[in-house]
Amino acid sequence: MHTVAVLALDQVIPFDLSVPVDTFGRARLPDGRPAYRVRVCSPAGEVNAGAFAVRAPYGLEAMADADTVVLPGVADPTAPLPPGVAEALCASAANGTRIASICVGAFVLAATGLLDGWRATTHWMAAGDLAERYPKVTVDPNVLYVDNGQLLTSAGAAAAMDMCLHMIRKDHGSAVAAYTARMSVMPLEREGGQAQFIVQDPPPTPAGATLEPLLRWLEDHCDRDLTLDEIAAQAGMSARTLNRRFREQTGTTPLQWLHRARVRRAQYLLETTSYPVERIAAQAGFGSPTAFRERFRRVVGTSPQTYRRSFRPTGDTATPIA
Repeated sequence: MHTVAVLALDQVIPFDLSVPVDTFGRARLPDGRPAYRVRVCSPAGEVNAGAFAVRAPYGLEAMADADTVVLPGVADPTAPLPPGVAEALCASAANGTRIASICVGAFVLAATGLLDGWRATTHWMAAGDLAERYPKVTVDPNVLYVDNGQLLTSAGAAAAMDMCLHMIRKDHGSAVAAYTARMSVMPLEREGGQAQFIVQDPPPTPAGATLEPLLRWLEDHCDRDLTLDEIAAQAGMSARTLNRRFREQTGTTPLQWLHRARVRRAQYLLETTSYPVERIAAQAGFGSPTAFRERFRRVVGTSPQTYRRSFRPTGDTATPIA
């Protein structure tokens, strides 16, 4: 039987710990037998999980016999690893054990050096910190999980279930994975990546910047089909000077800034109105519904309709905005 060892470190995030225990524990083979043996292990017998304590029945030695090791996130992912943890993980990797991290558990995996040279993900809010602390890791904040074969990483919260179901399907096939998904009341595959959950902040408007009035004007007129020359004329400078000033003060170009403002407006309209996509495309300043869908998917990671289903409350009767 395939053995899964879930490593519970001090300050483990309870949800991250429970997802692999529950998901792998629900998996059943066609004859009804459990598909996995799940063990919770820890460097210490009792683990502080914030609101409660967890008693781990196994020590780090349980990782040596496991086929898969899962690393849940911890409250402070930058804290030093307890003695023996990095060595146990590296020994497991050397033995060919599959290792998967959940959410900020990627920091634990990265701290061992095992992720160096690999693509990985984590919760989108922690992606920048992970990339800064471990520059040898290629961090992708837009996906639900990354499978490198022996090493897997998942984004935050529910993305852990996506990754676990993916591993179950690889181990035992689609039928076992589909059964586990039904028992978990979870789709076997979800559309889009975690980019759709990233809060798209309004485009930056640095206080006191000489471009601040122009940026406000762009936000107010992002529904218009503006050209670079028109924007430069509004700013009272040449297109070349405008590009240079934009780079200096916003880190991007005028048209890229405008596209971001349009996507933000489209997200707001999708969340708060029942307008068809064609009308939202026009009100957000996109040339056509096709151009809108392509740009929206590129930035948000999913389609406008899927985004609306995910983020507009069921039965919502939002008042259309003029």
